[in-house]
Amino acid sequence: MDYFIIAALTFAAIYFHWWLYVRFKRWGDRDLALSMAGDDADKKNYMLEQLALAQEQKLKGAELQARLERAAADYHAD
Repeated sequence: MDYFIIAALTFAAIYFHWWLYVRFKRWGDRDLALSMAGDDADKKNYMLEQLALAQEQKLKGAELQARLERAAADYHAD
């Protein structure tokens, strides 16, 4: 029974740390996209859409940042 408790708590701790890692990564990616938008509300929405598209393509790290930088440079306010 002791091994079961230890295994269950270990699994819960590992899952919790993984969950935190994923959340922090998502928050960081979102902050990156929003930081490139400045104070323009329309550009913020555009950058969040571009972030969603990049995430669908499973871009990560430097590829994600480069994609968002290109999107920010290509943005034209209507």
